[in-house]
Amino acid sequence: MARRRLWPIIKKVWITVGLSATVIFVAWSLIAFRASPVAREAIQSDASVSVQHGDGLWQFIPGASVPRQATSLVFFPGGLVDPVAYAPLARAAAVAGFPAYIIELPRRGAFGGANAPELSARVRRLLQQPGISGRWVVAGHSRGGVVASSVAAARVPGMAGVVLIGTSHPRDVDLSALDVPVTKISGTRDGLASRAKVEENRHRVPATTRWVWIEGGNHSQFGWYGFQPGDRRATITAEAQRDQMIKAVMEALAGT
Repeated sequence: MARRRLWPIIKKVWITVGLSATVIFVAWSLIAFRASPVAREAIQSDASVSVQHGDGLWQFIPGASVPRQATSLVFFPGGLVDPVAYAPLARAAAVAGFPAYIIELPRRGAFGGANAPELSARVRRLLQQPGISGRWVVAGHSRGGVVASSVAAARVPGMAGVVLIGTSHPRDVDLSALDVPVTKISGTRDGLASRAKVEENRHRVPATTRWVWIEGGNHSQFGWYGFQPGDRRATITAEAQRDQMIKAVMEALAGT
C-alpha cells in the first residue's frame, strides 16, 4: 500500500526533473549556440557583398565592384548552431569574389533535421539556381560536415571540391575515390572531433586529401558563437584559429 502511494510521488519528481533539465538545456543552448555580434555584423549588405536570406538559405553575393570567381561555396552549419555564426566565413569568400551560400539545417539539425527531406529540397533548389551552375565547393562544420560528406558522396555534377571542418566524418560514407580536391580542417584540442576520431576515418577520404591541423584549436572556435558542450578549451585565440580556417577555405576555393 505504501509503495502504491509512493509511486505517483516518484513519477511526479522524475517528470519535474526531466522538464527542468530540458528547459535548462534549451535555454543554455540558445545562449551557447547563438551568433556573436561580429557574426551579426557580417550579414549586413554593403558595396562589397549583397546578403539575402529566405527559404532556409543565406546568400552572400560579391558586389558589382568585386571580380566574380567561377566557383561558389556551399556551406552547412554545425548542429544547433545559429547559421549566422558562419556569416564571417561566407562574407570573406564573397569579398574574394566567391559567391557563398549557407544552407540552414531544419530544426538546426536536431530531431533528424540533418536528414530531413526539406534539407535535400533546399540543396536541390540552390544547385538549380543559374548563379551556381558552374563549379562549387561543398563544406560544413561539425554536423554540417556530415551533411557535406553525404552531398559529396552523391557526386552531384558541378562539385569541384570538399572542405570538412571540425568533424570526424566521413564516417558513414566512403569518399576515398573522389576525384576532386578534399580538405580536412581540424583543431588539435577539439573535444567533439578529437584527433583520434578524425584519424580513424582517414581511409575514407582520398590519399591526396589536404590536412590542415590548427595547433591549439578547439571545436567551438570554428564558428562565431559561444563555448560548446563537450569541447576543450583552446590554447589559441578564436581570431587566430578562424583566420587559419578562412585561409584554408580560400585556398580550397582558389584551387578548383
